[in-house]
Amino acid sequence: MGYFLVLVVILLLVIAASCVKIVPQANAYVVERLGAYQGTWSVGLHIKMPVIDKVAKKINLKEQVVDFAPQPVITKDNVTMRIDTVVFFQITDPKMFAYGVENPIMAIENLTATTLRNIIGDLELDQTLTSRETINTKMRASLDEATDPWGIKVNRVELKNIIPPAEIQNAMEKQMKAERERREAVTRAEGEKKASVTVAEGKKAAAILEAEAEKQSAILRAEAQKEKMIREAEGEAEAILKVQQATADGIRMIREAGADESVLRIKSLEAFEKAADGKATKIIIPSEIQGLAGLAASMKELVSDK
Repeated sequence: MGYFLVLVVILLLVIAASCVKIVPQANAYVVERLGAYQGTWSVGLHIKMPVIDKVAKKINLKEQVVDFAPQPVITKDNVTMRIDTVVFFQITDPKMFAYGVENPIMAIENLTATTLRNIIGDLELDQTLTSRETINTKMRASLDEATDPWGIKVNRVELKNIIPPAEIQNAMEKQMKAERERREAVTRAEGEKKASVTVAEGKKAAAILEAEAEKQSAILRAEAQKEKMIREAEGEAEAILKVQQATADGIRMIREAGADESVLRIKSLEAFEKAADGKATKIIIPSEIQGLAGLAASMKELVSDK
């Protein structure tokens, strides 16, 4: 009898312990009573009725990531490619998630494949390869709307890989290689053009500088020649002034010595003789001293006869 009571007490304790549930953070429990939905337990301590209550589903409320296998799709220009997607979703209503669809992950995968085919079917190959962001946005909006009755919110959809056929990849690589070669040729031509322009501008600048230097040199030479001529003219003027001064002094001295007009005429003849000393071929003698010159010549002849 005592062992039976002990067993009963242990059984009651086990049943009581099983009725106490602790829901961890970022989780929710869907509870059913006699097979019907009873409620949703959030974070904390909860106690259920034994036997008649049960936790039907434990739901993770954190954002989840599902990576789906590549799906074959056909573009508008009839190119078959394979695209795999990554879906980021979060459960917002545990009750709808538990009772809305039988297998939510499989449902999202199939919905993603059909939505992707619909979107890619309206795009050509080049558009598909360059419109990832547009495709992601359209898929997210479509999936979020479709999964709303299931208590699921689709936060983001990303195209992980776009795999075109091998022949298309080869053609794209050749096209890209040709484009790179074209850009290289254009860059080289632009570089040569800039180099030619730079050389021409350098030659132009050098020619301008050379002409400017020649101009400045000519100006300096002209100024030097001008200064030389001025100095020579000043020297000649000073020499003439000195000669005139000396002549005036000589005449003054002769007058002071009491020389008459005959002596002055003889001095004039001596001056003309020096002026014509092997340097002049013609000398014009004033009329007033021509008689005196004839007299001097007659006297010279008389002296030579004796």
